[in-house]
Amino acid sequence: MSTASGHQPRLHARASWPLAAATAAVIAGLALGATGTAQARVTRIVIDDAAPEPVAAGAPAPAIAYERVAGRAFGELDPAHPGNALIQDIQLAKEADGKVRYVASFVIYRPVDRSKASGLMWHDVPNRGRVFAMAPQERNAGDIMLASAWQGDNAGATTVRPKASVDGMQFLQVPVARGPGGAPVTGQVFARIVNRAGPQSQPLLVQTNPVPYRPMTLDTRESRLVSRGGESQRGEVTDEVAIAAGDWAWARCDATNPFPGTPDATQICLKNGFDPKRLYQVVFPAADPHVLGIGFAAWRDLGQFFKTAKADDQGTPNPVAGWVTHSITRGISQSGNFLRGWLHLGFNRGEDGQAVHDGLWPIIAGRRIALNFRWAQPDGVLELYQAGSEGPQWWLPHPDPVRGGETAGILDRCLASRTCPKIIEHFGSAEVWALKLTPEWVGTDAKADLPLPDFVRRYYIASSSHGGGAGGFDTSLTGVGLPKSGTSCPGNNFGTSVLPANPVPHTQTVNALRQHFRLWVTKGTPPPPSRFPMLADGTLARAHKAAIGFPTLPGLRPTVPEPDFIMPVHDYDWGPGFVARDGSGVASLAPPRIKQVLDMWAPKVDADGNELGGVPVVLLDAPLGTYLGWNITAGGEKPFHAGQICNYVGGMIPFARTKAQRETDKDPRPSLEERYGSHEGYVERVRAATARAKAAGFLLEADAAELIRAAQASQVLR
Repeated sequence: MSTASGHQPRLHARASWPLAAATAAVIAGLALGATGTAQARVTRIVIDDAAPEPVAAGAPAPAIAYERVAGRAFGELDPAHPGNALIQDIQLAKEADGKVRYVASFVIYRPVDRSKASGLMWHDVPNRGRVFAMAPQERNAGDIMLASAWQGDNAGATTVRPKASVDGMQFLQVPVARGPGGAPVTGQVFARIVNRAGPQSQPLLVQTNPVPYRPMTLDTRESRLVSRGGESQRGEVTDEVAIAAGDWAWARCDATNPFPGTPDATQICLKNGFDPKRLYQVVFPAADPHVLGIGFAAWRDLGQFFKTAKADDQGTPNPVAGWVTHSITRGISQSGNFLRGWLHLGFNRGEDGQAVHDGLWPIIAGRRIALNFRWAQPDGVLELYQAGSEGPQWWLPHPDPVRGGETAGILDRCLASRTCPKIIEHFGSAEVWALKLTPEWVGTDAKADLPLPDFVRRYYIASSSHGGGAGGFDTSLTGVGLPKSGTSCPGNNFGTSVLPANPVPHTQTVNALRQHFRLWVTKGTPPPPSRFPMLADGTLARAHKAAIGFPTLPGLRPTVPEPDFIMPVHDYDWGPGFVARDGSGVASLAPPRIKQVLDMWAPKVDADGNELGGVPVVLLDAPLGTYLGWNITAGGEKPFHAGQICNYVGGMIPFARTKAQRETDKDPRPSLEERYGSHEGYVERVRAATARAKAAGFLLEADAAELIRAAQASQVLR
């Protein structure tokens, strides 16, 4: 079944895939040869920068030399085209000729010698403008990597620049929505300041970038500022106090320039300074929302252009014209959420009706990006009132009885147009506990495990943090590699954790998945069956201590994780113009009203507190402690979230070395000596764990050998 005709559930013609895909590519190439113009509506490209891929000092010369090419793509969209019409406010962004235009930066990694190119292109989604490095395995294979911009909020790291750079952030220039006669489009926007102290003014941030909207007026009587003494994970607010309009200003101030300070629409100055024990939330009138949904179409069109086009409309050559036969797109975290939203809204279908990408890899991403609605904040981090969990998070059509949503799924549009790609998704425990993952597995009512089509694979890396940890064996040992203190909790000035960071890695598993994916897309070789916790096999339960069987461990309060510890899905009311199914429309309630809070589910654990139901991972099969996908926020200088979940950082509690030590600590878990006896005994356990992971298809031979060498060199039971 070719990419052009797409997938249908349980109807894979695996044996015919390579031939069909090759045929589609030949047809596309013939069409290009006849016209000599771009298929996607990228009308012009400009190459701004080029440089050889640097080699680290002292590193051996790579097998294949690479270069990077960066530039900008100028694109135009027809707002009436069915593939573009669902972009929120696209009709309010038209130019005089009826078209909508954008400029997107890009960077391409390609072999210097075209004959070394493999034919496979990875189309990466930048994360808040950042491009992650190309993996050595991909360079050694001769793959091409394209990263192109999608985030058009023009704030902080995604600020529009005059030109692109091979080392720079990616940016997307999109128009703002305008009413009849150029009248401004207005609405209410909210922003939050947390864990800040002192007399100096504070910026409005989403994650670490500025809120992409400004108040229409600096008159504080037109805005509303409140402070809060507390918020629970269920959205319950305590001790909310309104701050009088005369007691704050839109201004920049500090001890030498006190209240009311210097007028500044990006800062808030308080007459009495900020209290670090309180959260501050402002609602203000804003104008000129960027038409952010254009990012979906721009990312689609650049992917199709560089995959299939010979040149732009002016004859500027595509730098990889004719190099690409297959393509896989991938995104990590926020960028993976982008891919899930991109596919859900039908953007793997190009304007020509053909599928854009053959594979899609959303990594550690269990939600859909909140992008295609007015006043969206795509940089959003998981705190109260952030959109992204609305509508179906599951792949195939399924009812949403708890929230009253219609029967729908992420794949609805690509199934209808027969443009669904092959999909691999993988997660760690942090996505369950802090990124609201499990409704994707069981729906909102959790009556049964939801089925997967045969072109989707799901893999769970149990007891691991967001993106995995540092790996290694000494990283779990007290006094050797384990830090004595916690780590920073990601988010908007969230705080630090009580426990040190979880070292369970994703690296080796991802290396195996990468190889499986390329063989699946280019050769039709199916990857291993999906592996994740399920209701049916008893490895999934309600997300609290008693249900999952979590033991009482030293260093933790005895009741954790409590029923309200996990970050849940909130059923938000964003206003009558918001379309929950698609995460589109107009959000008119700022902040949204919480209608209800969904029950959440999590993997059960073994007697040590390590999760069940995932793919084999060596450090989990030869554990040196309890590895958690969650952590607890400490107090200290940033006390607002103290005692709550530390966003999406995992924690780790090492095993005692001896039986006497664990008995002193009242630790119910067997000590390292009781488990393994000696250093040699531990190395043998690692050796057995690598054999198991290899046999299941989740560990490559080279990585297995390196893990055994690392275990032999470690200080475990030395």
